[in-house]
Amino acid sequence: MLHKLPENENELLAKVASGDTHAFSIIYNAYRKRIYTIALQYLHAEMQAEDAVQEIFLKLWRLEDNLTNIRNLEAYLLQLTKYKCLNMMRRQNLENLHIEPLHEGFEYADSDTEDQILLNDTRKIVNEGIAMLPPKQKLVYQLCRMQDLKYEKVGEKLNISPETVRSHLKLALKSLRAHISMHTDLTILLILFKII
Repeated sequence: MLHKLPENENELLAKVASGDTHAFSIIYNAYRKRIYTIALQYLHAEMQAEDAVQEIFLKLWRLEDNLTNIRNLEAYLLQLTKYKCLNMMRRQNLENLHIEPLHEGFEYADSDTEDQILLNDTRKIVNEGIAMLPPKQKLVYQLCRMQDLKYEKVGEKLNISPETVRSHLKLALKSLRAHISMHTDLTILLILFKII
């Protein structure tokens, strides 16, 4: 439940606009739990919800003089939370468009010789990209994407935090996409098969 602000909202915003950190902490303490709860409902991940809260309040702090234009702080923060979470979900969905090596058993419905050659070439390029990854990124990629393990499980196996797992995977995917993008005809094929 929202804590009642001890001062007039407009006065608080004016103080924050002038750099008053105490006024900012009053707003933060009043709205943090509510924003976190809403972010968690959207994102279904505590760490991401915490990230959303931090980014929302950082954005609020950076508004500076524009803070005084806000007429309803609660409505503004709720709207900001919704858009921030939707953007994070979109970004996560893009990250989840992942590259997986084509399994030997994968067959295209129309198995013309030309298609088979193209698929074999694609498999080769993807596997080359995976082989070129730094050891830790390669291992994280294999555990997360090929064995379909959650960040927490991979973190336990490798004795690293889930956030570090996510960072390694993000870098691995970036490298793989860069490697594959050098083969633009294959990039189109991978998109068609929803592999990246």
